Formats: sequence, structure tokens, C-alpha cells
Amino acid sequence: MIHSPACHRLFLASLMLIATLLSLAGPARSQGLIRDAEIEEILRDYTDPILQAAGLVPEDVALFLINDSSLNAFVAGGQRIHLHTGLIIASETPAQLKGVIAHETGHIAGGHGVLRMRDAQIAARPGFISIGLGILAIAAGAGDAGAALIASSQKFSAINFFIHTRVQEASADQMAVEYLTETGQTSAGLIEFFEKFRYQEVLSEARRFPYFRSHPLASDRIRSLRERAAETGLMDVPESPRAEQQMAIMHAKLIGFLEPPARVFQRYPTTDMSAPARYARSISAMQNADMGTALNEIDGLIAAAPDNPYYHELKGQILFEGGRPADSVAPLETAVSLRPDQPLILISYARSLLARNEVGDLEAGETALRDALIAEPANAFAWAQLAIALEKQDQRPQAQLATAESRYHVGDYPRAHAFASRALRDLVPGSMDARRAADIRNATDPALPENEIYWRRR
Repeated sequence: MIHSPACHRLFLASLMLIATLLSLAGPARSQGLIRDAEIEEILRDYTDPILQAAGLVPEDVALFLINDSSLNAFVAGGQRIHLHTGLIIASETPAQLKGVIAHETGHIAGGHGVLRMRDAQIAARPGFISIGLGILAIAAGAGDAGAALIASSQKFSAINFFIHTRVQEASADQMAVEYLTETGQTSAGLIEFFEKFRYQEVLSEARRFPYFRSHPLASDRIRSLRERAAETGLMDVPESPRAEQQMAIMHAKLIGFLEPPARVFQRYPTTDMSAPARYARSISAMQNADMGTALNEIDGLIAAAPDNPYYHELKGQILFEGGRPADSVAPLETAVSLRPDQPLILISYARSLLARNEVGDLEAGETALRDALIAEPANAFAWAQLAIALEKQDQRPQAQLATAESRYHVGDYPRAHAFASRALRDLVPGSMDARRAADIRNATDPALPENEIYWRRR
């Protein structure tokens, strides 16, 4: 078949068009993920009752916190809810955040992820027609008109995409109200959230928050949502003091970790002696190597609430990052005793033990890491720390296997394949470790076509 330059341009434009539509259906994947045991626990506390009301199994739905200041939340990769830090900080009340979570749960329960891929393909058709007409116009000598038609193709397709997904958005709204009602919670927060950012509809596409590019608002949609919520009789149900305190904690931690000191102290001045304010100031001071202030603030919090495992966890982190790993063991040991089932605390504790490296520390660190990996078998950092513990105990084949696990779970297939192959040479044939090493070696085999993308990254 002969391919003319015009045909090549049409094909490339078509690919770009579909990519653009899919970017509207789901966000970019380049932002970094944040892990924080306390925030994850709070988000689970908010989310799990909603998932249960939707007939979903909470353990099957993963939550991801993305370090991005823009407002966005989305479902991608199956039953996976992604929340931007900017969305949590912008949510003024727990009800607003819960409303968004309930809406995204509606997308999962409704199977909208698969439907959006289909809608993106359907929506692309008008764009293809515009591109084709543009090419014909250029061939006929109307270059400006042809260029305008081709340039407008993405706009036509985006409009068509939103026409197809409007029903899904309205459906997710109604399901959100249903789930919140079933759990005895108000739907007012979702309405407040939409109305708070309704001005986004008048902004250009480039200036809108990502959430409102993929979740376009409309007056009839908000009106319908308000009417449905009013019928529940729960519009005036107050938020629990516990949920409000949890929201204040999430705000304090995210702002303390992510914002510059000037903004932290503007929001949480030293005259504010509330727990969230002291938390934020302690974290901010740690981030800026002011160990004295960081320890003073966290010690005050521990004195007031000695049974809070996350205060002890933070003190351990402050001491470790301040160059005092031996001193960080004690507070982290206390945190583990208060929350022995929390994998992230176990990993931090193990890291401090390995750094201190006193008698018995390597064995205790290995135990903590293996306990953490039972809860999070795909935690690449835990596997990397386990490799260190095993190497220091002269268990090199097992250390190589742990390194292969670590690299496998971050998609570094070449190194995973190499370390698994090395481990296999010295592991006992037929042992569980040998079988796992063989599995990783075979799964990362460069001869497999599906692995080509991983090996190209080298």
C-alpha cells in the first residue's frame, strides 16, 4: 500500500487526537505518590463506609495520594481512586472531600472506566472528519481554511466526548448521594464543592483545574444534584468532631510537608497552640533542618497525647533525618508498640535499626520488614531495606533476591532480571526462594514481547 504524506499526517493527527481525548478522560501519570500512614488511615476512615454502601469490598479498592497542588481526583487502572494533595487542602470540610470520594466511587460501581475508553473512541470521529476536510481544503488550495479545520478537530472531539460522558457524571452524582445517605451522611459537601468552583466553567480550558476538565459542571447537573440531596432529609446533618479533627490533621501535615515555611507560619502562627498547628510547625521545621524547633513542637504534642503513635513516628523521623539514627530507634519502637500492624511505621523502625546496627538490630530489622511485607508485598523500599539487612548478615543470595523484588516492583526489569538470575545460582534448588527468583527472572525475560517497553528504558 502506498502512503502519501497527507495520509501520514492524517494518521499522526488521529493518534494525537485520541491521546488528547484520553488525557481528558484521565490525568497525567507523572506526579509523585505520597505515603503517610496517618493520612492513609484517615482517608480509609472516610472512604471504606462509602465503598461498602456501593457494594464494593474496601480491601479491593486502592487509594493513592498524589503530590500535586492542582484540584483533581480520578479513577484509573480499575478499582483505584487517586486524590491530589491540592484537592484535600482545598476541601474546607470533611463533607466536601467525602462527596468527591463518593462521586468517584460511583464511577467505579458504574464501570465508567471502560465506558470512557469507548466514549473517547466515539468522540474522536468528528475530529477525524474535520482533519479529512482540512486536508481536502489544503489540497484544493484553501490552506488557511484547511489549517483551521484541522486545528479545530480536537475541540470538536472534546465537545463530543463530554456529551457522551455527561450521563456518566450525572449518574455518579446520584450514586454519591445514595451512598452518603445510606451511611447517614450529608450530601451538602458535594454540592458545596461544585458550587465553590463553579467559576471554572467560564475559564479557558488551559486555566481550568484538571478535575473540572474531566468532570465538566453544568447548571442542570448541579440543580438535579441539589434536588436529590434535599430529598434525603440529611442536608443539615453536622459533621462529627472526629471527622473535623481528622481533616485538620491532614491539612496540617500536607501543608507542613509541602508548603514553604512562610506559608506554614502564616497559616499556623506561633500563637496558635492547637495540636494541628504544632504538628504543621514541627514538620515544617524538620523539612528545613531546624531540629530544635521540630523536636520542641513534637515533644509538646507527645506530652499531651502520649498514646498517639504518629507523634512518636514523626519524632523518630525528625531524629533520623537530623543525623541521629540511634536516637530515632526509641520513639519508633514506641510507635510500633502502639500500632504493630502499620507497615509504614514498621519500615521506618527497621531503617533506624539497620542504621544503628547494634547487637540484635539486624535480626529485629529483618523481622519488622518481613512483617511489613506481609501487609504490603509490593513495597519496593521495604524490599530494598531487607536486601541491606540480609547482605549485612552475609546472606547474599537472599539479598540479591530481595533486590530483584525491589527492582521488579518499580518496573526496573533489566536489574530485576539480573539480580534474580544471580540469586538463582546460589539459592537451594527447589526452595521457596529459588522458585520466587525463577518467577521474577521469567516474568522479566527480555524475550517476552510485553517486556519490550521495560527494557527500552535502559
